[in-house]
Amino acid sequence: MSGTSGVLISVCDDPGLCPICGGPWHVQKTVRHHGKTISHGQFEIRETVHVCANRCQHASGSLVTQRAFSLAEHIIPGRTIGYDVMTFVGLQRFVHHRQREEIRSTLLDDHGISLSSGEISNIAKLFLRYLQALHCKHAERLRNVLAEDGGWPLHIDATCEDGRGTLLVALAGWRRWVLGAWKIPTERSDAILPCLYQTVQMFGAPCAVMRDLGRAVTLSADTLVAYLGLDIPILACHLHFLKDIGSDLLKPGSGELRSLFKKWKIRPQLRTLSRDLGRKIGPDIVREREKVYAWLQGVGNLGIPEGMTGIATVRHFAQWILDYPEDGSGEGFPFDRPYLDFYDRCITVHKAMHRFLADKPEERQVSRTLKRLQRILNPVLSEVPFHQIVRHLRTRASLFDELRDALRLVPKSISESKACSDTDISISDAAVKELVDIRENVDQLVRSLKDRRPERGPAKDTRKAIDLILRHVKDHGHNLWGHAISLPTEKGGGIRLLERTNNILEGFFKGMKHNERRRSGRKVLTQDFEDLPAEAALAYNLKHEDYVAIVCGSLEKLHQAFTKIDLAKKQRTLDNKPKIDLTHNAQLPLTESASLPRADRKLVRTKEMKQRILAIATSRRRKLKNAG
Repeated sequence: MSGTSGVLISVCDDPGLCPICGGPWHVQKTVRHHGKTISHGQFEIRETVHVCANRCQHASGSLVTQRAFSLAEHIIPGRTIGYDVMTFVGLQRFVHHRQREEIRSTLLDDHGISLSSGEISNIAKLFLRYLQALHCKHAERLRNVLAEDGGWPLHIDATCEDGRGTLLVALAGWRRWVLGAWKIPTERSDAILPCLYQTVQMFGAPCAVMRDLGRAVTLSADTLVAYLGLDIPILACHLHFLKDIGSDLLKPGSGELRSLFKKWKIRPQLRTLSRDLGRKIGPDIVREREKVYAWLQGVGNLGIPEGMTGIATVRHFAQWILDYPEDGSGEGFPFDRPYLDFYDRCITVHKAMHRFLADKPEERQVSRTLKRLQRILNPVLSEVPFHQIVRHLRTRASLFDELRDALRLVPKSISESKACSDTDISISDAAVKELVDIRENVDQLVRSLKDRRPERGPAKDTRKAIDLILRHVKDHGHNLWGHAISLPTEKGGGIRLLERTNNILEGFFKGMKHNERRRSGRKVLTQDFEDLPAEAALAYNLKHEDYVAIVCGSLEKLHQAFTKIDLAKKQRTLDNKPKIDLTHNAQLPLTESASLPRADRKLVRTKEMKQRILAIATSRRRKLKNAG
């Protein structure tokens, strides 16, 4: 490919006959420009443009001219790069998540095409615009496939990074296709609703709606279903429901317990003790660690070792307390309660210290070290406030665990995130029965809580906790059930289950952010997510073979599908037909509701803004009146 660089290629296609009068053509002009394609590398082009000899005109009033079709199907109009180059850059950036320099080096080394980093960025964004147009162009075919499945469940959710770059996504649950993606100012119903209306207009009414418990998305889903006038179940995510209850139940107590540990500086003192003892042991730390490990493997020996090994043992006990996050399951709060685990480890080690000191160690240094660790942990033994807060927290945690068991919900479960195959239309009776059992268990728990609710007396906190759970069930209970969707008889009938959680979209957003972090190398994606176009979510559809087969056949033919979009657009212009905006899905007139969006941020940070404010603030009142 490098050998074609600078080569002059003459392109003069046979124009045939004029499509209007059937007459011959004349040469109008010869145009010279550059070309860069994966198929041919870099080259110079001398293109011959023909015009109708009889000066015929299109319906738009322009002369009938004919440019080289062999170029039009390779080179993007108004640019020097080919459709295949744009497709290559877009796939590498948004499907394989490679950096600009990686893409640039691959183009140069493998295809002899030289592009700057800025051009890579611009071409990647151009790819997304074409992908959006291709998505909208084939909306009818996608809609028909979804209808053949017996319908499609709508999953809606939004994400952002540090409150910026809010991305709203509408996803077809059974196919895992992203049907629409939009950048909205903030998560408000007046911004979400137009996006949902467009999704329904393009792909038809869904058979169900899955959402979280946010006010904006709840109002939007209710308004959408009311607008459609259909009996469509609106389902609340069980995981969000459980998390909301757990957060309301456990967050106050966990916060108080955290404040107590912070007040008494338990963790800083344990870290200081561990460092001090490590320095005291010195270079012998490796040998003493091995001795402690040998002592741990001993059977029946519960006394603390003597000498420096005893000091190393106390050090490891302090480190064991600091390693309290290990007791968690990794599911996060409220499923994990780290400060309860911290408290339990402190109590356990304090009891061990008491047992060691009861044996009255002979070595003074070991005894002093034991007493130092015991003094650090002494505040945790106090009845008020530690024990009182922990007692209430355990009671609330027990109620939360009862609800979790009734819902049979395990976060991050493989069963919740496993994708359904396209042919998995019918389900077993056991799966439906499980849903019925879950609902019966929740109803039974609600009745039990009502019976156990203390009307009066000292159990005030328990009464508040039960009331909180019952209030959540009352507010969201009618949206927790209805996951068994009956399929139309003409589509084969039967029942198909909907996910009980919105984990499909939660996992989608998590994977999207993970890919952006891997590409950029940055942990905080505030700027990246604000710059990321909404259409980037559509690129994930290209990982689904069924979607690709509909819109372009295969990824190898994707650039050809983009070519057809421009050719059809050009023909509509020549025929003076109404313009069809294939990218309207990404261009919504939204009311700006963010406090400081990017456009406003640029304006308020200008030098002129500061100067004007200072000038007005320091001017006299009389001058302001004269100016008025």
